[in-house]
Amino acid sequence: MSRAEVSRMRPPLVPLGTLIGRELRNEKLEKPFLKYGQAALAKKGEDYFLIKPDCLRVPGNPSTSFSVFAIFDGHNGISAAIFAKENLLDNVLSAIPQESSREEWLQALPRALVAGFVKTDIEFQQKGETSGTTVTFVVIDDWTITVASVGDSRCILDTQGGVVSLLTVDHRLEENVEERERVTASGGEVGRLNVYGGNEVGPLRCWPGGLCLSRSIGDTDVGEFIVPIPHVKQVKISNAGGRLIIASDGIWDALSSDMAAKSCRGLPAELAAKLVVKEALRSRGLKDDTTCLVVDIIPCDQPVLPLTPRKKQNILRSLLFGKKSQNFMNKSTNKLSAVGVVEELFEEGSAMLAERLGKDFPSNTNSGLFRCAVCQVDQAPADGLSVNSGPFFSPASKPWEGPFLCANCRKKKDAMEGKRAGIPTVTS
Repeated sequence: MSRAEVSRMRPPLVPLGTLIGRELRNEKLEKPFLKYGQAALAKKGEDYFLIKPDCLRVPGNPSTSFSVFAIFDGHNGISAAIFAKENLLDNVLSAIPQESSREEWLQALPRALVAGFVKTDIEFQQKGETSGTTVTFVVIDDWTITVASVGDSRCILDTQGGVVSLLTVDHRLEENVEERERVTASGGEVGRLNVYGGNEVGPLRCWPGGLCLSRSIGDTDVGEFIVPIPHVKQVKISNAGGRLIIASDGIWDALSSDMAAKSCRGLPAELAAKLVVKEALRSRGLKDDTTCLVVDIIPCDQPVLPLTPRKKQNILRSLLFGKKSQNFMNKSTNKLSAVGVVEELFEEGSAMLAERLGKDFPSNTNSGLFRCAVCQVDQAPADGLSVNSGPFFSPASKPWEGPFLCANCRKKKDAMEGKRAGIPTVTS
């Protein structure tokens, strides 16, 4: 065989940069394994959490496994937190088309999370109870992390390089200008608590009801402009792995994201969760329920998540991007980590249901019925409307624009947008 023939048989050379890029994009990598820990201290007993590391996209097929970790911080009672813990996951999964490939499943997940949160809220309202709950709901599928959240619990990602990324958005009226404007435009009133003598004290609240949050599940006594539509962020981390810290506001009122991450680096997940709670208690005392979940996403060839101090890992970045960029990354804890460490796949936080459910046409089943994009109930077209249709839309007069909503879910959508007055009552 001639040298020319041998040369033609060799596979083409791949540039080193391409190989590194493939590795960072986690192509053809083995599944990571998870180590997790939980710790909590109760003040009012209204925090709940969910750990399900053995979920399956396809029943009976272990290769389709994914994991769910969630925190539910209840207020005005525990009913909403318990209900969300018991029903939210099933409601999310019911909104994902069956027989989807993994890629299709992950792409459908953000919209399914929106539908699942809204459906859970509707079902809880039907119970006639007035408690509410924040939710931070995390789905881990291989190296892809999807986080949906309402309220002020938080999820942070600590990756190689010591850069802390915030995967949630706080829905506190005091801190979120856009949410204040949305609530007032929808019919709510935002202000501080008035005490005797006309003085205003405390954080900004929504009236009636006096809730400090603009999004939650439950809280029917406040008004439906307090919406259950979650902020959703989906990222993909490199095969170096990473650590998630998911915690209720009892932690975050005492510790910054950086402080929480630094306090437990290099420790196994179970001990790390306990240390975060201990550090919050030392800093602020036990003034609220404090619950913390720590989840380590670990490469299959490593026994534990390696400790990587910030300064060492930033040497290469400073050479490539300069000192100014390094300082910016150190200060911006809510930004994603350096290129190649974390890849952002999806992020959306709009409170408008039409924007979150997309513009896909409704699926027509064999029976000629349309399936509601939120509650997944099949109904005749005459019994519902498109999610994007106006108040006087007639299915017979205009083509469909967006997924189908049944009459009940359409009323919920209108109420959240201030198009239908609720019947809130002021709590004492």
